[in-house]
Amino acid sequence: MTESSVTKVPFGQKLAFGFGMLANQMFPAALGVFLVVLVKDLGFSPLAWGFIYFAPRLFDAVTDPIMGFISDNTRSRWGRRRQYVFVGGLILGVAYVAMWQLYRENSLTYNFTYFMGWSLVFYLGLTIFSVPYVAMGYEMSEDFNERTTIMAVAQFIGQWAWVIAPWFWVILYDKDWFPNPAGDSAAPDMGVRYLAVWVAIPCTLSALVPAIFIKSKSTLDREDFEPVNIESIGNSLKKICKSTIEAFSIPQFRKLAFATFLIFNSFNIIATFTFFIIVYHLFDGDAEAAGVWPALHGCVGALITTFLVIPVVAAMAEKIGKKTTFIVSQSISIIGYILFWFLFVPGKPYLFLYVLPFHSFGIGGLFTLMMSMTADVCDVDELNTGKRREGILGAVYWWTVKFGQAFAGLLAGLIMWLVDFDPDAATQSSITGLRWAYSVLPIIGVLGAIWVMRDYDISEEQAAEVREKLADRKSVSA
Repeated sequence: MTESSVTKVPFGQKLAFGFGMLANQMFPAALGVFLVVLVKDLGFSPLAWGFIYFAPRLFDAVTDPIMGFISDNTRSRWGRRRQYVFVGGLILGVAYVAMWQLYRENSLTYNFTYFMGWSLVFYLGLTIFSVPYVAMGYEMSEDFNERTTIMAVAQFIGQWAWVIAPWFWVILYDKDWFPNPAGDSAAPDMGVRYLAVWVAIPCTLSALVPAIFIKSKSTLDREDFEPVNIESIGNSLKKICKSTIEAFSIPQFRKLAFATFLIFNSFNIIATFTFFIIVYHLFDGDAEAAGVWPALHGCVGALITTFLVIPVVAAMAEKIGKKTTFIVSQSISIIGYILFWFLFVPGKPYLFLYVLPFHSFGIGGLFTLMMSMTADVCDVDELNTGKRREGILGAVYWWTVKFGQAFAGLLAGLIMWLVDFDPDAATQSSITGLRWAYSVLPIIGVLGAIWVMRDYDISEEQAAEVREKLADRKSVSA
């Protein structure tokens, strides 16, 4: 029996899980906005920016499977997950504030080293928080469609991070908010120091909500758990590697992981280009003249995802199945990426707003479906191994996501370097190269993901058969 086998999860529990998703998405959403300041205002080269994006996320990806193993095998009166979610949330808040205390009068080497060090602490906190948090969601229900509802509620709440975060661009580059003492302009480096505090406080509180309010049972009497201690760490690492290999040996899980990598990786490569394309292509490099348009791109897209994409995707999944819904929603996003080429028009920035309903089906539909489908795979894994391993499967799944983010950040910096992007140049011929990448790379990723998922085979009927076999097995062993 899982820690929560109730078919219909109370709405209050779904809400508590959703608040954790707000923290899980707001921290990286704000981080993506703030990182622009490193290049545009603190003098970091595109390659240095790419490395900063790459190294901490690679570290995060390495620690995730270890945290998954620890979380799956923790014996405590609070259960397997809650204490880690609590501690990880606190580390996230402290590290996020600390890493943005950057000053332009310091040397570039100092700022780079300082930021990199605190980034590693931040991503360690993210691992401690997010791996057990995601596993909590996987084990909240055994029902095929209820899992989609749980993830839809969480994504609905989490999407507000992407509604709010783009407006940080407006605030950072508004001289009325953060005036530059040296002239009549804004001081974004001052802005990130203050805004980091205002991001960290509510996000940390949101991160603590699932740790406090989601119910769990004591695992002190679980004899089937592996030992988690320093003495057995070597053996545990071997088991972690074995569990990781076993996770990728599950065909359905492998498809989910690879499809997510292709879509999310290609999306993240071009996501940071949005600001530069709007500012340099639509407004000739004037960030203040660009005003609210960079914010509107992210904010309107997130609102469409929240109120249109997530409800539509959840309803479609119940009627036509998760795999078919995945293929349809991702195909719609391809239309958006094509239209972006034609509707980023200088002097008419409002035109790109017409693209966002199509574009939003990509990432908006991805995690609503994939997190629900991963929960289904956890049942298949239990049938094959006799163990509930939401933590390790969730960690391995998000390992592919975070490795993709790390790779995407490095590749984005490389692309900016290859097209010779210079934020201080009077003219930006390199913007054409960024625009080509903006449309072409995501389409390649989406088409690859659709091909990977073409024969994914866990339907509602097959999931019901797996659960019935698990129930029979438990009744025999009871």
